[in-house]
Amino acid sequence: MSGRYEPVIGIECHVELKTATKMFCGCRNEFGGEPNTKVCAVCLGLPGALPVPNRTALQHIIRAGCAFESQIAEFSKFDRKNYFYPDMPKNYQISQYDMPLAVGGAVTYWMEDGTMRECRLTRIHLEEDTGKSSHAGSGDGRIAGSEYSLIDFNRAGVPLMECVSEPDLRSPQEATAYLEALRRTLLALGVSDVKMEEGSLRCDANVSIRPVGSSQLGTKTEIKNMNSFRSVERAISSEIARQVAIVEAGGRIEQETRGWDEINGVTHSMRSKEEAHDYRYFPDPDLVPLDFAATEARHIAATLRELPAQRFERYTREYAMGPRQAAQLIDNQPLAHYFERVLALGAPPAHALNFVLGDLSRLANESGTPVAQSEVTPEYLNEVIALVEARRVTSKVAKDVLARSWHGGGSPAAIVEREGLGQLSDREALVPLVEQTIAAHPAVVAEYRAGKHNVFGFLVGQVMKASRGTADPVIVKDLLNRHLARE
Repeated sequence: MSGRYEPVIGIECHVELKTATKMFCGCRNEFGGEPNTKVCAVCLGLPGALPVPNRTALQHIIRAGCAFESQIAEFSKFDRKNYFYPDMPKNYQISQYDMPLAVGGAVTYWMEDGTMRECRLTRIHLEEDTGKSSHAGSGDGRIAGSEYSLIDFNRAGVPLMECVSEPDLRSPQEATAYLEALRRTLLALGVSDVKMEEGSLRCDANVSIRPVGSSQLGTKTEIKNMNSFRSVERAISSEIARQVAIVEAGGRIEQETRGWDEINGVTHSMRSKEEAHDYRYFPDPDLVPLDFAATEARHIAATLRELPAQRFERYTREYAMGPRQAAQLIDNQPLAHYFERVLALGAPPAHALNFVLGDLSRLANESGTPVAQSEVTPEYLNEVIALVEARRVTSKVAKDVLARSWHGGGSPAAIVEREGLGQLSDREALVPLVEQTIAAHPAVVAEYRAGKHNVFGFLVGQVMKASRGTADPVIVKDLLNRHLARE
């Protein structure tokens, strides 16, 4: 990308909320299932059917607004957004126009190097999702020589939260980091499962460029059909490069909606957006206005726990974690809670982190059992760390003891006692092992004495092996140095 231009990026996210039922009816809010089996007169928009708002969905919006420090409206309403599309059973969508539930606020996110940034929000509002169209062409044998579409209305009426950002993002990497932070926060709040592969998190990117140093916004394009964070970063990068190439060639950016071609790695034109669509919004006559007491928002705000951005800041500040380590824990809430419990027992953060993200995570991957559900309780891990701290076991033995405890061996202290794995720190007892190692490897000893000191580690390893890993490595190194120094 040319250094003469600066990208300006805003993100619009649609998030399906986690509720038992749909937004305005009693149909189950579940992903999948046989097409058109989770529908009723209300979500199909049949004459005479009246909608009733889902209170849980409303509370989810307020919870998200409080988390992002938005202004929660004490008075709000639903509007009808009128347009025709085959997956819209009513030919209008119940949405919010001029009185959204939450206004303003910001999403705090971090970059790979750990720097914290912020992207302002324009609004968070509540609406209903549409159905799903499946388009097919000729030649598949179903309808000879024709094209057709299949409509599944199971998703129609699912509560949908729309988060609209300000154009504060300046790179594809910032856009991805923003989306990751948004997803982490909504997941921590419990308002959505935010699974992009199931469509419960969908996002569009508004992208424009302008000369570096300019404050004037350029003509934007909207990118759709991105189904992963990697796709978002690639699509935005591709669109920025396309716009720069057009401008540098003397061309003009057209305001339009563009799709993302994952296979070819380019955006493509879908439709022009020269004129704003007239949705003919008006208040929905079947739904009464929403009147919230300020105390309700304050009550919800008071129930919020530590959010991912706050936890990231604490982990990196108090425990000197690297950004990647902190993100690993934050992205695995049960593992983070496990780690916190180990710290609460008095374990040093550095040792606890090494075991949690190292040996325990490896055992979890190998066995398919999450760390928090394993036989190694926080108390057991704290026990292992205490044994290492007191130099009662070596770090190698500690790993072995953890593995035995993981597989049902019981308390680490009991394993050490039962198996005789305590650290051997008796110098007199270690001298014979050192002498046997030197005698068994005369060629290596000769290389060392000839100046090839990198073989020293091999000799240390042989002594440790002879002691079944129980020898104090500090004493072993000292004894080896003394014996090798003799002629």
